[in-house]
Amino acid sequence: MTRPTSSVPNQRMLRVGEQVRAAISQVLQRGDVRDPLIEKTVISISEVRMSPDLRVATAYVTPLGVADHQAVIDALNHHAKYIRGRLGPQLRQLKYMPEVRFKDDTSFDNYQKIDALLRSPEVQRDLGHTDSDDEQE
Repeated sequence: MTRPTSSVPNQRMLRVGEQVRAAISQVLQRGDVRDPLIEKTVISISEVRMSPDLRVATAYVTPLGVADHQAVIDALNHHAKYIRGRLGPQLRQLKYMPEVRFKDDTSFDNYQKIDALLRSPEVQRDLGHTDSDDEQE
């Protein structure tokens, strides 16, 4: 009997993803990765998504104060095997150490676009128009 596949993460995937996120953050904070670009950049890890079998961890990162995000992402992916090896002590309870992949987190850009759209004069006009109709009733 096959299991139904779902894109919704289960509780275990979320828990392990948070543990991997904390472990990667510790590795980067300690300065274990000897790369000048990574050492001088403040990196925010917003989320780690685990594959259903918990063998692949995709970390969504945002390099702060750097114009070229892709260079930092490429450097992190270049050192991914080393970072994976440094995660061992924090993730002893896992049967398999997950392969780590890094991707640029674009969610903040999406939030800014939505915020700008909601603050646009057209939307404000429409919102103001519906508020005045509600007050008259």
